[in-house]
Amino acid sequence: FGIPALLVVAVTLSPVTAAAWSENDVTGEDVYPPLWDLAPENLLDFPVKENKIVINAWNYQDRLGVYKSLLNASAKYFGAFGPQNSGNILWGLPLQHGWQYRTGRLADHSGGTSCGFENGELLCQSVRSWWSCMNYYLAIIPFLGAVEAGLFGQLPYEIEILPPEEQKDDFCYSVKDCWSRMPKLMDDWKAFFEVNNSSSFKLDDALGLMWKAHTSSIAYALPKFQDRLKYLSGPEASFGEDWANGVDFIAATHFNTDLPTTNSFQVFLPQRMLVEGDVLPFISDFSPEQNNVLVSLRALHEGNKLTGGLLLKLWQQAMSTEAGRKMGRKLIENLTSS
Repeated sequence: FGIPALLVVAVTLSPVTAAAWSENDVTGEDVYPPLWDLAPENLLDFPVKENKIVINAWNYQDRLGVYKSLLNASAKYFGAFGPQNSGNILWGLPLQHGWQYRTGRLADHSGGTSCGFENGELLCQSVRSWWSCMNYYLAIIPFLGAVEAGLFGQLPYEIEILPPEEQKDDFCYSVKDCWSRMPKLMDDWKAFFEVNNSSSFKLDDALGLMWKAHTSSIAYALPKFQDRLKYLSGPEASFGEDWANGVDFIAATHFNTDLPTTNSFQVFLPQRMLVEGDVLPFISDFSPEQNNVLVSLRALHEGNKLTGGLLLKLWQQAMSTEAGRKMGRKLIENLTSS
């Protein structure tokens, strides 16, 4: 029973991860998230007020600066895995965020403000955006976990994260605040950064801890931001939930989220938001592969719901050893190249 289930999931997932095996699709400036060069390089590039480093997490450039600081501070641990920090497995986070920004997913689609739109505040990230709120838990929480783990050494100032204008209770704003409100999430991210801090670590172990923290963040945020889905079109809201479910399957393989692999993976994600009238797999301005990704993520989500989560459990069981994960990634690679 386990092997057929493994094959079903692998076939379903295969279009999503196919791009990971052709690393030459992305060149030039497209390699980095939009406006990457303009983002703060490290924590002391952010404004300091009243002995606090102040970060506006609702500004795209500031949130990008949080990621850049994480990548720069952890570069020394990933030098063996690729030149110029390209082997750093934290690249998946800012690259996903860059895709969300580029495709308009961080803007206010409730119609209430011009936040995130070209004719308004382009760098604004809306607290009414489902994607922006979900991403908070994959940006600010990892960052504060890294601060707590000592990734940045002894900082001369405390960190203060500015709250949004509304829905303030949905987020936490400092190391202390986050520890008191969501200790498990902070603990999971701290554990990931602590293993990187050790003198020697196995990449598979680091990926395992990173994906554990990543999926914890999504599981915590998903029910919290259910109400934000109402601002999206039906197809876009469904895609968001399908994406969140798909991450669990990808995580189980300890998928490598370094710079080249993540970039090739993202080629197959939809390059705009889905709108009413978009019917899978017949969206004319999407490539066949992009249509396939959406269909596959939908099938995976529906299959997992129909089996009461059994599909994911079987997949995780099959991926529970290093050899199994290697086989899972190879299986996907073989299926996509045939």
